[in-house]
Amino acid sequence: MTGRPIVTAAEMRAAEQAAIDSGTPVETLMDRAGTAAAEAIWRHAGPLPTLILCGPGNNGGDGYVIARRLAERGMAVSVAALADPASPAAKSARAAWAGPVVPLDEAESAPLLVDALFGTGLSRPLDPAVADGLGRLAREARVRVAIDLASGAATDDGHILSPVPDFDLTITFAALKPSHLLQPAARHMGRLVVADIGLDAETRLGEIARPKLRRPGPDDYKYSRGYVALVAGEMPGAIALAAGAAARSGAGYVRLIAGEMLPAVPAAVVQSRGEAAILLEDERIGAVVVGPGLGRDRRAKTRLDIALHCGRPLVLDADALVLIAGRRPPLALPHVPILTPHAGEFARLWSGGEGSKIEEARAAATAWGAVIVFKGPDTVVAAPDGRAAIAAVPSTLATAGTGDVLTGAIAAMRACGLEPFEAACAAVWLHARAAELAGPVLVADDLLRHLPAAAASCL
Repeated sequence: MTGRPIVTAAEMRAAEQAAIDSGTPVETLMDRAGTAAAEAIWRHAGPLPTLILCGPGNNGGDGYVIARRLAERGMAVSVAALADPASPAAKSARAAWAGPVVPLDEAESAPLLVDALFGTGLSRPLDPAVADGLGRLAREARVRVAIDLASGAATDDGHILSPVPDFDLTITFAALKPSHLLQPAARHMGRLVVADIGLDAETRLGEIARPKLRRPGPDDYKYSRGYVALVAGEMPGAIALAAGAAARSGAGYVRLIAGEMLPAVPAAVVQSRGEAAILLEDERIGAVVVGPGLGRDRRAKTRLDIALHCGRPLVLDADALVLIAGRRPPLALPHVPILTPHAGEFARLWSGGEGSKIEEARAAATAWGAVIVFKGPDTVVAAPDGRAAIAAVPSTLATAGTGDVLTGAIAAMRACGLEPFEAACAAVWLHARAAELAGPVLVADDLLRHLPAAAASCL
């Protein structure tokens, strides 16, 4: 369920060192990177007059290679340097560039700007004059391209160290970096291109990709396709959204357990008014949802306790997360549960350190013994075993009820047989795709109409 790998600055350095130790010179890696970046720039922007900004490190060395390769294509290229190259490889790349180099503060703008000032590993703010100069040149350009990362963005946590312009394209090497997808840095990156330069980076972090779902076969029936049970509470709308999402994401049988018949529930959803403790004993149940619209009173706590002791795979959201936050982790359930907090709920569940969103999600997953779906524009899914994945989801999902829809989709994926981490990743992708299909203005109900098409694209 994960696609392109994502590596930290340390993992990238380790991959580069492994390649060097195996006999690949830094100069070769730099030439591969610059050549690949030049190709991507050419394809994206065409033969525009170009200004390339080069820093003193290896990112700047990539910039000199890009300048040479674009000039070989007949493009008008100028180069401005922040400082002289500091590394041997960057010095070699600078020597191979036959054109002039002017100081950064003397650079004249061009229609195409390439930022090769700083890439992976930046740990401190840019000098204000440098940040101001970059901003001015970016504003005056028609097309803006960042090499590896936008200068001013940290690598691993999405933090902005200095003001960062908005780029149209970011070209990185070997693998994505966390800040390509983590906010607030991600909003400045534009389209992301990963160039293969022959490095193998080891990581347990990836981008959430389109899942491959099982197509129903001739031997399937409603229970084999996934039985989802949902426990209702005080607010019928939230659990109705979750039930509708479970049904429209591919579950074969959806049962909503409530004290009364609820409105706005799809006719295909079975509504039951029996005792939850008895109904949840059904061994065919593949996932139980509790939390959306549950409430936080004594009756809600009783319903939650029934779900926690039913022995079935659980998806916990909303009020269920608030209620369990007062308990000591882990939950110690027979099946790894899936918890789906937004930022406020996550703060109740976990007040660990001050690491990145990825690090905090991993720590919470380990502590609670659960798969954590840390929602937001940069949704992070983390498993207790250390695996994690990130998805950049549409900002149109920032509206009431969309989290309930996600919970229902997760339950459908879990009930159909996917393991907890894979189920969560698959549902996050389906949820985001449904939002894209729903268009720029949506309410949560709109997602229900588009989930079948999103799921069908994965068969």
